Amino acid sequence: MTDELSLQDRVTLVTGAGSGIGRATALLFARRGARVAVCDIRGDAADAVATEIVDAGGCAIGIRADAANEADVKAMIQQTLTAFGRLDCAFNNAGTNGPWTEIHDLELAEWNRLMDANLTTTFLCMKHELRQMLAQGGGVIVNCASGAAHVPAPGLPHYTAAKHGVHGLTKCAAADYAARNIRVNSVCPGTTDTHLVRTFIGDDPERSAMLNATCPMGRLGRPDEIAQAVVWMCSDAASYISGLSMLVDGASVNR
Repeated sequence: MTDELSLQDRVTLVTGAGSGIGRATALLFARRGARVAVCDIRGDAADAVATEIVDAGGCAIGIRADAANEADVKAMIQQTLTAFGRLDCAFNNAGTNGPWTEIHDLELAEWNRLMDANLTTTFLCMKHELRQMLAQGGGVIVNCASGAAHVPAPGLPHYTAAKHGVHGLTKCAAADYAARNIRVNSVCPGTTDTHLVRTFIGDDPERSAMLNATCPMGRLGRPDEIAQAVVWMCSDAASYISGLSMLVDGASVNR
């Protein structure tokens, strides 16, 4: 590992870190030498991942936080500062999907739920992360968008709109804060082998084959493959990169 890829002693924060892509990213941050604030709406899941890092010789704390609640987000940042003194990198990964529907059947409550879970979470985390990074003189933020930030996800108009919003927030922040030593990028995972996707597939081989067929590589992405992209964007190897929307999807959106 080159020095440019090292995150030794940097303080990183990951939301939605109790499982899937968030967990894989938190673990990789720790392996690269970072101190990690592992944040999740499920406090037990956050604590479990933090314990996993500590047991492997790393440095981490678990934080229970609802990233759609501003008071929780402010407390999350403060807990990170109390434990580690600063915030160098943040991966805003908290989010969820919803049931397939068309716009004319979409209930306002479901629209609001997906917007809160995917877009409001990103906005609130960025707001308070940026305040801290401005105070300390710099930092790096990576937001979790989606292939749906570039092309529509059929039957998921609310999810598509929310991820387009994450894409727009990322671009705006990259431009607004570049001169103040803060880089902001997004990662756009393709369909990834997470608990959420496994729950959708269940024991149905046809569903599994359908999802695999959506990717030219013929398989789902792995959480650690997404994590590699996130951690690279937070490293000095990506020091001149801001405003990037990186597709990590096996060429799915390229079809």
